Amino acid sequence: MQAAYIFSTLAPYTEPMTSLADLRKSYERAELSEDASHANPLQQFAQWLTEAISSQVPEPNAMTLATVGSNLRPSTRVVLIKGYDERGITWFTNYDSRKGQELAGNPFAALQFHWVELERVVRIEGLVEKISDQESDDYFHSRPLDSRIGAWASPQSQVISGRGVLVANAAKFGAKFMLQPPRPPHWGGYRLKPDNWQFWQGRKSRLHDRLRYTLTEAAQDPWVRERLAP
Repeated sequence: MQAAYIFSTLAPYTEPMTSLADLRKSYERAELSEDASHANPLQQFAQWLTEAISSQVPEPNAMTLATVGSNLRPSTRVVLIKGYDERGITWFTNYDSRKGQELAGNPFAALQFHWVELERVVRIEGLVEKISDQESDDYFHSRPLDSRIGAWASPQSQVISGRGVLVANAAKFGAKFMLQPPRPPHWGGYRLKPDNWQFWQGRKSRLHDRLRYTLTEAAQDPWVRERLAP
């Protein structure tokens, strides 16, 4: 009764609110045509990533990673790309995290880059595998000291009683390893090997440009490029 009374005495919110259904944006910055795009999706990605970095969009290296668990429920989180080449897209994380456990059970995943200011989206699908220990070691030892200690301190995705657990763990491992923490056995890199790319460029009147590249068995020109309706 008391809670209901308190709620009833609150003044109603009277400031104007914009309806979500009325939020709209006209995309008019650029276009993506078959003639102007690269035949190889990795080259197209490299061009767009370079343009995102040079345009100084916020965190151009941030990408959404989607995985699927044994219960068939998808989950997403934002990770940072740390490398790309003909072998695939690389990032680093805790192997014992939820994404690590889901990738262990189902190694297929999807990535998405959204560069809002450039009105561009890149979607990538494929098989994920762990990179070599040497590659993981090399990257781990290039990280700042506090990030290396943090890899030991955080039992990622596990329930903890409070932030004090992380602070205490960081102090413990900092004292243990000092300036030379080794790479934790539960931490390292993954590489997604793309077999499907999509490049989306916003266009006026919702008639967006959308190109899909699909990997085939062909020895020459293995990527088939197709336009999809937006």
